[in-house]
Amino acid sequence: MGKEFHIGKAVRVGIIGYGNIGSVHAKWIGDGNVRGLRLTAVCDCDEEKRRLARQHHPGVLVTASWEELLTQSVTDAVVIATPHFLHPQIGIAAFGAKQHVLTEKPIAVSVSEAERLIAAAGKTDRVFAIMFNQRTNSLFQKARDLVAEGKLGELKRVVWIITNWYRPQSYYDSGGWRATWAGEGGGVLLNQAPHNLDLLQWICGMPVSLAAHCEVGKYHDIEVEDTAEIFGELSNGARVAFLTTTGEYPGTNRLEISGGLGKLVIEEGRLRWWKSQVPEREYCFHSDAYDGLPKVTLEEFGEGTDSSGHGIILQNFADAILSGTPLIARGEEGVRELMISNAAYYSSWKGREVTVPVDPDTFDEALAQRIQSAGPKGAVRKDMLNFSQTEYQKKWQVNW
Repeated sequence: MGKEFHIGKAVRVGIIGYGNIGSVHAKWIGDGNVRGLRLTAVCDCDEEKRRLARQHHPGVLVTASWEELLTQSVTDAVVIATPHFLHPQIGIAAFGAKQHVLTEKPIAVSVSEAERLIAAAGKTDRVFAIMFNQRTNSLFQKARDLVAEGKLGELKRVVWIITNWYRPQSYYDSGGWRATWAGEGGGVLLNQAPHNLDLLQWICGMPVSLAAHCEVGKYHDIEVEDTAEIFGELSNGARVAFLTTTGEYPGTNRLEISGGLGKLVIEEGRLRWWKSQVPEREYCFHSDAYDGLPKVTLEEFGEGTDSSGHGIILQNFADAILSGTPLIARGEEGVRELMISNAAYYSSWKGREVTVPVDPDTFDEALAQRIQSAGPKGAVRKDMLNFSQTEYQKKWQVNW
């Protein structure tokens, strides 16, 4: 069906979930930083958060119920920034209320729930986007272009060490849903690393199989993993190693992609591209052993100056609604990184290599067992809304 654009109008936006990141989105829109978006509603089940929302956004509807928000006819679009399990439920209801939807990552906790949301989106003419803000980074965009254009040749190996997602124990203690199977559905793979898992498949393609080891509470008092190692294989046989944790400081963010024509490394805000003058496979089988190795040239690229990835995604969402601008991250694409993390969890639980994706029903059953066997969470500390919103937003940008 054709899209209905809001030409010449401001899109009225409701923020569902006024927590750490939801309040950032509300401020960004409320301060007029997104052309074409106007903040008209905020929803949160917590009374203190609603008080803060009224204080920071006078004149905006503030409600405790997202169901009520969707019936008030004060919004054209919603931004979903709730605990993960609620993303599909709210999204499906929002599409039913003819709302455009931008959801925070991950799209869902399980692939089966993500597919329900995607199916609901497919039955409407509404815009569906996901907050993969790191796709806006120029270095990852350049890497994607180089791989897609065949400039690296056939991929051989991908190694991503992403260990600078550091979080102290107070972060996990800031909400009753955090770091629990029942409330969050996972740990570092489902909360911090979705950005990197998305970029991995966006740049290099989906793995067809993987083996993973996820360590529960290695560095924190939590019931989910704070450390994970994934070893996978791409469709062409290239190997993938993905290492992440929230328990190392200072950490590393280093992506290396090797191919038959050279390699690239993204680290410390730079992309370095080594280009071989002779394809490695050709040299390997057709050169004299004493000819010397092929000549290699190096080209470097710096990171762009605009690092406001959240704002770029919000603006792109507005432009898609108002004029049909292609989305940077379509909501439907959110299921891909979730296929990887679901497979990683299942592999770790079963202690064996698995194909990607794993059977959704089988995964759901295994996750339900973990939720059922988990004990109650300990005391919850005051939420982190008193943190500087600028500083909090930086937690979700690309850290070098």
